[in-house]
Amino acid sequence: MQFTINRAAFIKALNNVNRAISSRTSMPILTHIKVVIDEAGLTLTGSDTDISIETTIAISDDTANLQIVETGSIALPASFFTNIVKRLPGETMTLAQTNGFQVKITSGSSEFDINGQDANNYPHLPEIEIRNQLILPAATLIEVINQTVGAVSKQLSQPILTGVHFVLASGNLTAVATDRHRLAQRTLNFGESDVNADIVVPGAALIQLQGMLEEVQTVEIRVAENQIIFQLGANTLFYSRLLEGNFPDASRLIPTEKRTTLTINARDLLQTIDRAALLSHEGRSNVIQFTVSGEKSLISSNSPEVGRVEEEIFAAETAGEELTISFNPDYMRDSLKTFGDSQIQIGFKTALDPFTMVPTNNEMNFIHLITPVRTY
Repeated sequence: MQFTINRAAFIKALNNVNRAISSRTSMPILTHIKVVIDEAGLTLTGSDTDISIETTIAISDDTANLQIVETGSIALPASFFTNIVKRLPGETMTLAQTNGFQVKITSGSSEFDINGQDANNYPHLPEIEIRNQLILPAATLIEVINQTVGAVSKQLSQPILTGVHFVLASGNLTAVATDRHRLAQRTLNFGESDVNADIVVPGAALIQLQGMLEEVQTVEIRVAENQIIFQLGANTLFYSRLLEGNFPDASRLIPTEKRTTLTINARDLLQTIDRAALLSHEGRSNVIQFTVSGEKSLISSNSPEVGRVEEEIFAAETAGEELTISFNPDYMRDSLKTFGDSQIQIGFKTALDPFTMVPTNNEMNFIHLITPVRTY
């Protein structure tokens, strides 16, 4: 195999497939990138078996200026190969297979010989039967992921909770994530559709996908029995396995009664909690108190070994019973960041019940829930 290509275009493709490659794998071949060159163009593949990414640079892509001398395939060590390409001096580079599974990389006055492996040993991407297809604006999917993925569980003992639950039915998409301490739910309408699916996508896959969505306008989603495929533009496919199991019914977790409500700017409250967290993180419990009252509302933290902080917050509106509730500031900060600079309403039932946060202009059908910390 031998080809010459614009180095910037090649680096962009390498960065995409590297998102799927993990150094922690029982299959050494999966620490490699599969490189295939044929008459149609150059195809790169990366995989860790859970996530697989395939991107193609077409011969017709003027920005890549791909020139094919000889077709072929090889698997090259991902990290080493990518670092070499990024540091080459010229605007273009040439890759040529020499002896066996060795390639020569040249650019400007620089020349590297590196060893690869037989591409035939690289696992094939799954051949799947598509059950449902849906096209969404990439910006919308980025927003949904950003608003939910922070609430997925990090505990592998509950694998189903390490993903985001997507339900597509009657032209609506509902995305839910929870680690049993907090919950995030977003619902959107994507128009008339007969697409129906009930799936759980790993949070780790969605985080990698989110970074790639910024480069495209729309994304085509295809659902199969145990896989989901996201097509990004004309040349990139992102595969992820689906998690198996029954996701908790989120509707049962969200309280319907509010005895106390507070309306406030999310960014202002986030800054107050950031300051209070400086003290709570130094203590043993990492807990902050929220006192809501019609006369004065406060954020405070008291750590005997460190000290005390108290700050008044200025709510746009407060209604209902006086209440003091304790919570983990890290959960609260993660939630508040998803609301940006919007006005939110926080709804409380009692000091021991989960409280909710929603935008006051809740056209997005977006809600966060946090379970309080019992301090007595």
